[in-house]
Amino acid sequence: MNFKSFFLLSLITLNCYSVFGQTFNNWEAQKIEVVQSSGTQTIMHAEVIFEERWDQLPQAQFWKKIMLLSPDSCLINVAATRQILKKMSIHDWNAQTEEQKNIARQSLREAYLLDDGTRIYVTTGKNDFYRFNEVYPSIDKGVSAFERYGVDPWYAQSILLIESPAQLRKSSTGAFGAFQLMPGVARSMGLEVNNSVDERKDFDRCAYGAAQLIKSVCIPEAINILNKHGITFNQTDLWFRLFVLHVYHAGAKNVAAVIDKIEPRNGSQELIKSMWQNSAAGFGNNSQNYTQLALAAQLILHDMVYENCTQISSCQSR
Repeated sequence: MNFKSFFLLSLITLNCYSVFGQTFNNWEAQKIEVVQSSGTQTIMHAEVIFEERWDQLPQAQFWKKIMLLSPDSCLINVAATRQILKKMSIHDWNAQTEEQKNIARQSLREAYLLDDGTRIYVTTGKNDFYRFNEVYPSIDKGVSAFERYGVDPWYAQSILLIESPAQLRKSSTGAFGAFQLMPGVARSMGLEVNNSVDERKDFDRCAYGAAQLIKSVCIPEAINILNKHGITFNQTDLWFRLFVLHVYHAGAKNVAAVIDKIEPRNGSQELIKSMWQNSAAGFGNNSQNYTQLALAAQLILHDMVYENCTQISSCQSR
């Protein structure tokens, strides 16, 4: 849904869109209570994504499509910009020889007037992993938990949507739980993780560990990196929140390395977009994609909410 459509729909359905058109300066103002047939949930709204046109970025639109696409399909796309060149069956793509694949890539470069050196990716659909309907009920719990621990609940919502949505499974690197904490990190944040007990499997304890990590490590480290470069910020700015998510995922040293490479002068959407195009130390492709996924997931959540809600109200008005 684009920005214009969003506001037209909000005018038509006043009982469902009663809190918009305001300027929000804190996370309390960004909380909404959503009433659906399945019950009432408190989540964070996605207004700023539309206001600042993040929803129009090709990376956000690309990952939104991938998250909703079946794994038997793939999107052939430009690596640097995520411009979609073609959609096809992954079976048909894999049935080709490497030579045939290279010929297909070159044909797309010529058709779209791309340079010969343009990297072209083939990305399969991931709707088998991103189970948004299943993770939705846990967002209310995550928002509530982070608030109890004095941490911006926007982070809880974002992490729950993209890390291990509705699936309690361990990553190849050992991360586990709803907030995908590494064993050593979880222990350093006060969780018990050993051969007989792993508190990461408990939602509330995992939320506590993640909230403490963001509050005591990720936000302070993000501030240190930005201060080093003389960049001003507001902690509820979307670009700042996305920056903190990069620290959560890639670690402060890797984020610092890519920022040193970019040498930004201002904090803005442009800073985040520059991070998507640069790598340094351990900040590579997966790190670049992380906040693109976060934006895409918020857009999908937004669509889910407004397609199914019977009423939405600002939590501030209660």
